[in-house]
Amino acid sequence: MNSFSNDVDILRYEPSLFGDLHFSSQILSSGSGGEISGTTFIAPDADFNAAKVMAGMVVYLQSADGVVDGAYEIVSVDSTAQLTISVLRADGQTEAIALTDGQDVNYRICTYQPQSSEVFLQLTQHFELRPGVADGDYIADDILDISVLRQVSVYGVIAIIYATLAGRADNDEENFWAKNKYYKQLFEKALQRCRVSIDIGGDGVSDSVRSGASVRLLRD
Repeated sequence: MNSFSNDVDILRYEPSLFGDLHFSSQILSSGSGGEISGTTFIAPDADFNAAKVMAGMVVYLQSADGVVDGAYEIVSVDSTAQLTISVLRADGQTEAIALTDGQDVNYRICTYQPQSSEVFLQLTQHFELRPGVADGDYIADDILDISVLRQVSVYGVIAIIYATLAGRADNDEENFWAKNKYYKQLFEKALQRCRVSIDIGGDGVSDSVRSGASVRLLRD
């Protein structure tokens, strides 16, 4: 485990981060000539396995006719050139939702896993867990239910992304700083609400509860 949230979680809040605002330096795979058939996407020129593409990431698709133009969930990597994809679902455990079929489709897979990993380290440090604290008594895998940290993680990740965008000299700098501040505030409030249960014995029963209300991680 090296993250409490993934790219699909970011997509639920800020789809534009996979569109015009994507980080070109964090593109894992891109190309043209793809084909959409229901929930299947095939890109003959791709090697998704070599690119380290995985479920929970997001693919931006744009068909030649413009019918398909947006960001979609990657549900699974089925082969080097084939993905199962879906329209964004309310629940990731439900069946994939088919897209409109398309030919000659451009694709791009940009990930924010580096930022998610950074927030993961911050949160494990906050709760005195390894790897955030080298000599911690427990590790992140000892958390009984990591879903309690998903929301705070995604807020922290998005705050970092907008801080990075604000650092670029462009006309949207003020708006990006406002977005950074907004998500930073959401992060801090969500962190204070967190109650992390630690399963010491590995028996599925909470042995210790740690509160996130003691300190703040993101500072001005």
